Amino acid sequence: MAKLTFHGGAQSVTGGNYLLETQKSKILIDCGMFQGFREAEEENYEKFPYDPSKIDAVFITHAHIDHIGRLPKLVKEGYTGVIYSTPPTADLAPIMLEDSQNLIASEAKDDNHPPLYTEKEVKLVEQQFKGIDYDREFVVTEDIRVRLRDAGHILGSAIVEVYITENGEEKKIVFSGDLGNSPAPLLNDIKYIEDADYVLMETVYGDRLHEDKEERKNILEKSIEDVVTSGGTLMIPTFALERTQEILYEINSLIKNNRIPEVPIFLDSPLAIKATEVYKKYRSNPLYFNNKTGEFLKENHNLFDFSNLNISLKTEESKAINDVPAPKVIIAGSGMSTGGRIMHHEIRYLPDPKSMLLIIGYQAKRTLGRRLFEGEKEVKIYGQEVSVRAKIRAIGGYSAHADQNGLYSWIEHINKGSKRKLKKVFCIQGEEEAANTFAKRLRDELAIDAHVPEPDEVFEF
Repeated sequence: MAKLTFHGGAQSVTGGNYLLETQKSKILIDCGMFQGFREAEEENYEKFPYDPSKIDAVFITHAHIDHIGRLPKLVKEGYTGVIYSTPPTADLAPIMLEDSQNLIASEAKDDNHPPLYTEKEVKLVEQQFKGIDYDREFVVTEDIRVRLRDAGHILGSAIVEVYITENGEEKKIVFSGDLGNSPAPLLNDIKYIEDADYVLMETVYGDRLHEDKEERKNILEKSIEDVVTSGGTLMIPTFALERTQEILYEINSLIKNNRIPEVPIFLDSPLAIKATEVYKKYRSNPLYFNNKTGEFLKENHNLFDFSNLNISLKTEESKAINDVPAPKVIIAGSGMSTGGRIMHHEIRYLPDPKSMLLIIGYQAKRTLGRRLFEGEKEVKIYGQEVSVRAKIRAIGGYSAHADQNGLYSWIEHINKGSKRKLKKVFCIQGEEEAANTFAKRLRDELAIDAHVPEPDEVFEF
């Protein structure tokens, strides 16, 4: 009998790690890092509750650290097999893991304990990746077949369709990964799945809706105009993957259409700069970018390079931004203000009433980004007390996650499938309230057996 264990991502946005076992095989879907606050991060150091050396294959939905961050630890504890993903994810993952490893090493030194993993394990992970394009079904083990579908979340993000055959009977289990906020400026739309027996689906925005897609661009435009008028600095904390590239694309479009005044724009994120090179590698591939992007490239040739854009790769280049008089726009990591160069800019500009912090993505509980979003007027950053006098503005529409209606439409389509009856939906990768709200909607409106699993809960098919 097949069984599924929720070793991460249950009643939590981060730490995705799902073990699927049959009588003959064991596979993992995602191996993410727990993030957001110290107790969660300490959980990353605990031993895996299974033997990594006994795993037959690992599948990665996309390259965000909360989905790949413990892969080097998995290898360190004995996993030697293939890590399957799309080719862009295989290219992006090493960049993300190298950055994560540098942060882990620094924190371990400060706290006087061994690091979670080292550069050696990161290099091994890179060698174990194997890229598989969307829509290609392939045999993994004697009783498991898999196909990756486009999740529309970030470059190369995938939905994982798993087909298990036991005693002559086939079951189809779908792992949503993170579903995108389609239509998006760069990527193709989410792939709608025709049917499934069981679905594990993310619920990050299971209890809320985004604003209209055009409105998000208007808010970005107005935010830039407002800081130009006030003579302040616009800080945009961004995630290195997708959000940064979308914002650059939108600003490029605003400039081309003369919708914003001349203002220096700084991309101050080494990780985002490196990731953007991978985006450039795949930009002409219709598997990974939409037709609108292709048409834009015919006229502009480069999505991520335009007048007024200044790239700050080195530390001294980042520090030199302070010498540039306002108004100016600074795009820097990290997206939840939990580290990275944005923290230094926040120390400098949050006390300035002429300046603005523009939040463009999900902010996990207890992160600095969440506290700023919720209106705290005094925060501590790197041990310094910082007064918050700058304006705080948020754009939900730039989230790379589908909102409640987007999630609902995706699962509703599966529920209508004629070949298989949808037996159960597991609401995962959302805070408990969001997951429960979405599960209730599925039960009430679609009569679906929707369940919010507990951490380490086991389900037998």
